[in-house]
Amino acid sequence: MHSFPPMTLSFLGLLFAGANSSLSQERDRSKIPEQYQWNLADIYPTDEAWKKAKEQLVAEISSLQQYRGTLNQDAERLLGCLDVVNRFAKEYARLNSYARMHSDEDTRDSKYLAMDQEIRQIGATLGAAEAFVEPEILKLDRATVESFLKKETKLEVYRHYLDDILRRQAHTGTEGEEKIIADASLMADSAHSIFGIFSNAEFPYPEVALTDGKKVKLDQAAFSLHRAVPNREERKQVFAAFFGALHEYRRTFGVQLYANLKKDMFYMKARKYPSCLQSALDANNIPVQVYYSLVDNVNANLSTFHRYLKLRKRMLAVDELHYYDLYAPLVSGVDLKYSVEEAEKNILASLSPLGSDYIAVTRKAFSERWVDVFPSQGKRSGAYSDGSVYDVHPYMLLNYNGKYDDMSTLAHELGHTMHSYLSNKNQPYPNASYPIFVAEVASTFNEALLIDHMLKTIKDEHVRLSLLGSYLESIKGTVFRQTQFAEFELRIHEKAEKGEALTGDALNALYDEVTRKYYGHDKGICVVDDEIKSEWSFIPHFYYNFYVYQYATAFTASAALSEQVLAGDQAATKRYVEFLSSGSADYPIHLLKKAGVDMTGSQPFDLTMKKMNRVMDQMEKILDKMKE
Repeated sequence: MHSFPPMTLSFLGLLFAGANSSLSQERDRSKIPEQYQWNLADIYPTDEAWKKAKEQLVAEISSLQQYRGTLNQDAERLLGCLDVVNRFAKEYARLNSYARMHSDEDTRDSKYLAMDQEIRQIGATLGAAEAFVEPEILKLDRATVESFLKKETKLEVYRHYLDDILRRQAHTGTEGEEKIIADASLMADSAHSIFGIFSNAEFPYPEVALTDGKKVKLDQAAFSLHRAVPNREERKQVFAAFFGALHEYRRTFGVQLYANLKKDMFYMKARKYPSCLQSALDANNIPVQVYYSLVDNVNANLSTFHRYLKLRKRMLAVDELHYYDLYAPLVSGVDLKYSVEEAEKNILASLSPLGSDYIAVTRKAFSERWVDVFPSQGKRSGAYSDGSVYDVHPYMLLNYNGKYDDMSTLAHELGHTMHSYLSNKNQPYPNASYPIFVAEVASTFNEALLIDHMLKTIKDEHVRLSLLGSYLESIKGTVFRQTQFAEFELRIHEKAEKGEALTGDALNALYDEVTRKYYGHDKGICVVDDEIKSEWSFIPHFYYNFYVYQYATAFTASAALSEQVLAGDQAATKRYVEFLSSGSADYPIHLLKKAGVDMTGSQPFDLTMKKMNRVMDQMEKILDKMKE
């Protein structure tokens, strides 16, 4: 019934630039004030309490066997079994989140790494113990299921789940096959886990000497910081050193990623799907045409992306735009810095169209330590929101450096957090976890509201130009870059399915080909320097089984929805909050349609391209005015 995912993930990518206070530079976690650290004691007060809860779960797993072979007897037996499975799943998620988030505080800490590994093994055991459930349900025909639902009203909460099982009947194995598939989860995350430890804790990141003589170790957080510095020669040096170091380990990264592809192919074959893409998308009943259409639409609109790149070239006043120029500040002299407190104030103001109840919960997230704010030694890079602890509240991990992008990241993760909070509050546990396909809608929606607020409150043309540029950066990073990743991911899976070997060098060549196409390298739009071919090797998203395309589809959906809310459409606002409160009560395509956007057509993408061109029109007018 459950695949026991590691967490509700939200990766905006790596965090970005600059410090705004001494706290954002403090890397010793023990010296970071408590108010800026999340409070995991809300989940379990102590490690000992976690251990007792874990032992209790392990002791109870065998009780599932009383239902084996009896689910067809009556509605009460089916209900009893599903209730037990969901109670175990809820407790497992709580145990898993506590161990993993503690491990994320310092990936070098072997104690919490061991706890994380231990609970994952228990998850595999739990999955194997419940392997009989879906095959037994599949033996029931729809008429029997409907009669059970009619006889036992408490089963209604499982209606969508039961419908989804019957929908996937052709892809569910026998009890023995399902047990093997469940047991395979013991190995399934190996490639991802090795990648995470290697890239976060043990990779020998290079050290560079900056123009001021300071030496900096370019780990992922430092690379994100220094790739955006104004000094062009420094950016060039940073990119060459960082990706050059990754290139030296392309063989290791290649073996890891290929191992992950083989895992995807195992599940594809075990589930009897014709491709890994169909296997991944069918989990949420997403037509594969949605994926293909996204790639096709983006490729058909690369001229719009190239217009943005030409605008960036103009604003940077460079003769030739390079890949290492893509994160440089667009407007010189505008270095937007925000303390965490300033970011919270701006975010709260921007979210006011969503109503007082939404704002009240947001304040609690800030004041009651739902957020782990600053980077520290060994801390997991990037950012995410975890809403899987149903009875507590969501949590957010950040690596806040004080720039506008960091404030936008906080708004982004808060969108996920509110989505989880409202779904957990309004849905019973079986329907609380929202589908991955809609996961990035709330996050990018919040980003759109934040930038709209900032543009309304700032009159300085240079700053407005910078913020409009930041919006274009969001489209670049979320629509075009993520679709670039999606196309690369599709192609490596297709090659693996054909039996082609994928070494680090082969992955380099393919990534270079896709990237040069997107950035117009051969057309003289943007030079994709040779070292960029190794960029794939530090992208964690390639281990998430066709996850990244959903950033792009969600962005286009949120662009359409946010336009309605910002226009003051109260009915649209109500529909949107209802969408956030819906969890997985329906299939994602249907959830979005109820909210007011149809993802099976091209309209959301077309609207996003029109808005992108409008923003570029505004920027060009400001630039022309400045020349006068």
